[in-house]
Amino acid sequence: MEGEHGFFVKFQAFGCQHQHFEPGVLGDALALNVAFALHQLQNVGHGGAGNGKIPLDVPLEDRLTLMGVEIFHNPPMHGRALFQPVCPGERVDLAEDEDKKDIVKAVNATGTKNIADVCKKLDCKMVYISTDYVFDGQGTKAWEPDCKDYKPLNVYGESKLAGELAVSETLDKYFIVRIAWVFGKNGKNFIKTMLNVAKTHDTLKVVNDQIGTPTYTFDLARLLVDMIETDKYGYYHATNEGGYISWYDFTKEIFRQATALGHEEYSEEKVTVLPVTTEEYGVSKAARPFNSRLDKSKLAENGFTPLPTWQDALGRYLKEIEF
Repeated sequence: MEGEHGFFVKFQAFGCQHQHFEPGVLGDALALNVAFALHQLQNVGHGGAGNGKIPLDVPLEDRLTLMGVEIFHNPPMHGRALFQPVCPGERVDLAEDEDKKDIVKAVNATGTKNIADVCKKLDCKMVYISTDYVFDGQGTKAWEPDCKDYKPLNVYGESKLAGELAVSETLDKYFIVRIAWVFGKNGKNFIKTMLNVAKTHDTLKVVNDQIGTPTYTFDLARLLVDMIETDKYGYYHATNEGGYISWYDFTKEIFRQATALGHEEYSEEKVTVLPVTTEEYGVSKAARPFNSRLDKSKLAENGFTPLPTWQDALGRYLKEIEF
């Protein structure tokens, strides 16, 4: 996965053809944030070698190397390694293209199975990030982590479900973590899109009948670090707390907080946000779930700290990016 820092984080998967994917909101940010979280929560320290700590006064890439993360500058586009892809937003639509379907399935299903096989051989834990798209997105009840009523609406959902099954049927030591509405510092995401569109449009129409909660990759990474230190394996849901919302609600809060930070161009006087139904907005190439509510109670039940509220996550995120 290639980041804005100009290096790759390599995840080995034997027997897979190499594929390269451009930076993404989940793959890139999550890989780096997991490394940062490991550094901050477990291996932070001062002083020289031998104390079991990673010094704070060394460059980022050196710290990642000390943590065992393999880094490649301008790697050749061949070989037999899998770079985990992401599929947010428009990439979910791209997955519906006939010339993309085989690639999507090869990466999310076959590639995941290859990684699971290696984990089994090495007797190590595996974390698989999945999605609410494995369900049909109907109703109003929050989906529970151990629900088996699978019914993907699109190719992306089908491929992620295949990946889930590959992991659960191959391993005993696994964490399958479903997330939704992902945003992070790197790559594209809904927040950046709304902030950019509002610069050239004074009226925006945003759907208000798709309900869920956002996931901030930085917060997710910290949770994953906690998880992998335990043997509390299984299926989990992990989005930020703060209550279920629509994309319309999310947009209103994005602009409200942006205005509070001094960006008057996003004030209600400058930008009007209108709620519309999915039907009124227009059908996407890939069907979207109306119900992305995820029940996250299993986290606390197993001793994990739930993610902060999405409102808090949004506030921290807006201070991290330039807009």
